[in-house]
Amino acid sequence: MPYFLAIDAGTGSGRAVLFDETGAEIAASGQEWWHVADPRYPGSMDFDTEGNWAILARCCREVIARSGVDPAEIRAVSATAMREAFVLHDATGREIWACANVDARAGAEVRELKEDHPGLEAQIYARSGQTYALGALPRLAWLRRHAPETLARARSLTMLSDWILYRLSGELTLEPSNGGTTGLLDLRTRAPLTDALATVGLPTDLFPRGVTTGEVVGEVQTAAAAETGLAPGTLVVAGGGDCQTGALGLGIVREGDCAVLGGTFWQQVVNVPLTLTDPTMNLRINPHMVAGLNQAEAISFFVGAVMRWFRDSFGQGRDYTALEADSMQVPPGAHGIIPIFSDVMRYGDWFHAAPSLLNLSLDPAASGPAAIFRALQENAAIVARRNLESVFALTGHRPERLVFAGGAAKSAHWSQILADVTGLTVVTPEVKEATAQGCASAAATGAGHFASLAEAGGAWMRIDRTFTPDPALRPLYDEAGDRWARAYAAQRGLVQDGTATAMWRAPGT
Repeated sequence: MPYFLAIDAGTGSGRAVLFDETGAEIAASGQEWWHVADPRYPGSMDFDTEGNWAILARCCREVIARSGVDPAEIRAVSATAMREAFVLHDATGREIWACANVDARAGAEVRELKEDHPGLEAQIYARSGQTYALGALPRLAWLRRHAPETLARARSLTMLSDWILYRLSGELTLEPSNGGTTGLLDLRTRAPLTDALATVGLPTDLFPRGVTTGEVVGEVQTAAAAETGLAPGTLVVAGGGDCQTGALGLGIVREGDCAVLGGTFWQQVVNVPLTLTDPTMNLRINPHMVAGLNQAEAISFFVGAVMRWFRDSFGQGRDYTALEADSMQVPPGAHGIIPIFSDVMRYGDWFHAAPSLLNLSLDPAASGPAAIFRALQENAAIVARRNLESVFALTGHRPERLVFAGGAAKSAHWSQILADVTGLTVVTPEVKEATAQGCASAAATGAGHFASLAEAGGAWMRIDRTFTPDPALRPLYDEAGDRWARAYAAQRGLVQDGTATAMWRAPGT
């Protein structure tokens, strides 16, 4: 039987997941990781290419060992990764600089770009769907100022998913679903915006050979085989950005399809035509993996990280399952607790209030761990709903259902909360780790198992459960969302006047 391996470099962990030809998950291995700030540069978030490659290679070896599968039966391997993060390579291909996705060190450069080139950000957004917030252009400008020798040595720029393929095959490539999050690829043609780079005096020749998801880029080389346990000569296939790969795994391959992917970040996505952008610049537009489509996307920040923080800080040694079991005894509305973590998507003016919990009482039953845990789950759904409503308003289309996947979708309780808050029917797939499954389906496409990505996207997606919204709860959650919005506006004001520190802010905001 043929098998297909997905390697996933996520924000919070590195993983390897093995699937068979039916899309069934055979084995998985993962390890949590953190991305360390350089203390010299506020807002920085470095990516450790050596240390993290060691983690990914170990995950591959563990998956093969746990599965008992002969490595020769693994026909192809692909990679997916957090978006926006990228690696610079020198003329030999060696990694010389890398950052993680929400690296925000380039604040001064963003302000200068806006002052020196008024209107350029709006022009880039109209063509790429991206602002300066997480884009590569300000980061390259930062390197020009703070590490000019590094920028001078740089010959190639790869996204993390492309970088994994390079480690496996020795081939430097750039795939657009992830490469587009640099803000330097055209949404319609997928071609680099070299004129934008030239306008600000940055190198225009950093982008390597372009490939598309499902395309074979090379084979596993001998050294990589020794590190990962894969067989030399195994096909290496282009994957892409984690959100789009997840959408592929969920069968979100037609215009208007809608999904929420619940991981460290919660991504709310709707497939849109190539010609659509947001005149308000509140939403980002990304290249889809499927030809002829893009995705309108809103992002809720650090949802999974907040749950992990709460578990580790206040869970008293209990795991998520135990915490959630207690929280299920708390009534809807969580006694009015108002969590302040992620804001709704404001891509053109992107910052989040200081993490806070408002409207607590001194009653331990009403404001203890169980109530707060439920409040955090409800708040994630409230922010997701408001983000989705913005996307629906832009597209003029409201779907009848949404697909919910990722680690959060393993919780039936959270899935029901999402249905109740959004008023949409929520379906969850049998394989909750849709990003890994989508990545494996790309590998299978490259190996000839599927004729196209669209076919691959629909072939392995099987619905596990359906959650119907309770209309009786709609007024309660409408009111809770309105209270949250008013409270959040006040908390944003505390960041703006310097009283509080933002949970995260885009460079230059």
